[in-house]
Amino acid sequence: MRRVAVSTTGASKSARANRVVIVRPRSMADRMLAVQLIGSSVVAVSLLLSVATANAALLDLALLAALLAAFAACALRVSTAAPSRPPE
Repeated sequence: MRRVAVSTTGASKSARANRVVIVRPRSMADRMLAVQLIGSSVVAVSLLLSVATANAALLDLALLAALLAAFAACALRVSTAAPSRPPE
């Protein structure tokens, strides 16, 4: 059997940077990135658990989490948009 060495230094640096973005977002773009990152993580974990346990309900959870993450990002964008001026 052939073994392959995998370097995890790049992945750990990326994970560390993502944790900083989630814990202390500095800008609105960081907050939106954190919402999408958390949503993607929930989708990935629920899909893996669904395959591992053969539980179809977790597929529904993954779909719901993906939709909620998308709507949350849209709501965050709308709530931070510049107010529109009334027509003159």
